[in-house]
Amino acid sequence: MYVEKKNGKYALIKDGKPFFINGASGYSYCSVLKESGGNTLRTWDTTNLAVILDSALANDLSVIVGLYLPDYHETSFFNNPENAAKMHKDYQAVVKRFKHHPALLMWSIGNEVIFPYNPSYNNFYKVFNGLVDMIHQDDPDHPITTVLLNFDKKSILNLGLRCDVDIISFNIYNRINTLRDDLDWMKWFWSGPYLLSEWGINGPWGGTEQTAWGAYLEPTSGEKAELCLTRYQQYMPVEDSRFVGSCLFYWGHKQEGTHTWFSLFDEAGAHSETVGTMKSLWTGKAYKHEFPTVKTMLLNSKRAKDNILLTANAPATAEVLLDSLGGEIKTIKWQLFKEDWLRINNQANTKKLTPLSQLNKNSTELKVIFTAPEEEGPYRIFATIYNTQGNFATCNIPFYVVSQP
Repeated sequence: MYVEKKNGKYALIKDGKPFFINGASGYSYCSVLKESGGNTLRTWDTTNLAVILDSALANDLSVIVGLYLPDYHETSFFNNPENAAKMHKDYQAVVKRFKHHPALLMWSIGNEVIFPYNPSYNNFYKVFNGLVDMIHQDDPDHPITTVLLNFDKKSILNLGLRCDVDIISFNIYNRINTLRDDLDWMKWFWSGPYLLSEWGINGPWGGTEQTAWGAYLEPTSGEKAELCLTRYQQYMPVEDSRFVGSCLFYWGHKQEGTHTWFSLFDEAGAHSETVGTMKSLWTGKAYKHEFPTVKTMLLNSKRAKDNILLTANAPATAEVLLDSLGGEIKTIKWQLFKEDWLRINNQANTKKLTPLSQLNKNSTELKVIFTAPEEEGPYRIFATIYNTQGNFATCNIPFYVVSQP
């Protein structure tokens, strides 16, 4: 496995042939990825790596293996030679153990790494470059990448001046629409190969619409599928001779902002509409609509953007309006949660939340009546609609409970 430049075009060469990454970021559902036309899974760390690689191999998939790296500003780690030596030794053992695994595609050091200019961070570069040199020496048959957040020009500059990775990767969401311009602007300094290690819908962060109390408005699953389709067709730089592929985020189920925001699967493995959209894009086959599609969700006849206030302990009515079913309704899961605002070190909560007793039931009705919680504060009501095809749609509305004086 290596990076080749031929006639001005970069390509990953795997088993003697060009290999373009149609991938997903996650740890699971390898068989679905293969059936959908994908060929690569990208991870962030080495947890259960043997199982992941074996599962990928069984499904004829390749894996971009992530090696966790602390943030550059964690100077207590990088300035401690014992910490750095232990990490180096541990990762060297991982590289030696798995470098001959047929599913291994490349190594990825760090995620959303910032490469600073200040000389006070020289030990960060010493540790990073030590890992790069070790992998290049111990496993010359697999390329090395590192991941930047968006198109970080300063980090690209420092990376090019002070490091020696084979490919630069980008986690890019709402800024994908300027990627072509950014790449053109940076050609004066850097014109090497690149990968989109994460792309997809906008997340619960800056640029996403919020309520008056700061709750982010989550698109419906159908809106997410449409956005992924648009971003792939209009902004994915597939024509670029430097582009080696992309990985959609998130191929699995996870709590981040909500349990549905990025999850392309539910906890039992049912598929959301974006899975079908990507299957059509990756395989080139006509899209077969077998998914429920939500038109809108209402709470007391109001939409999410209406800054909905509910009185504590008062009855409320939630309703889902559908555009299509893609089959017949099997069940609708209605759930109520406290708003998930927990962030530690600017990282979103990843622990599963427990639904509140006021509303946690399965039904076949598109409308439900529930009692607002007693405690004042922000909440969110969810509806997950399953059809008889085994697929699902999601929607939710944030609201704020106001206690009676």
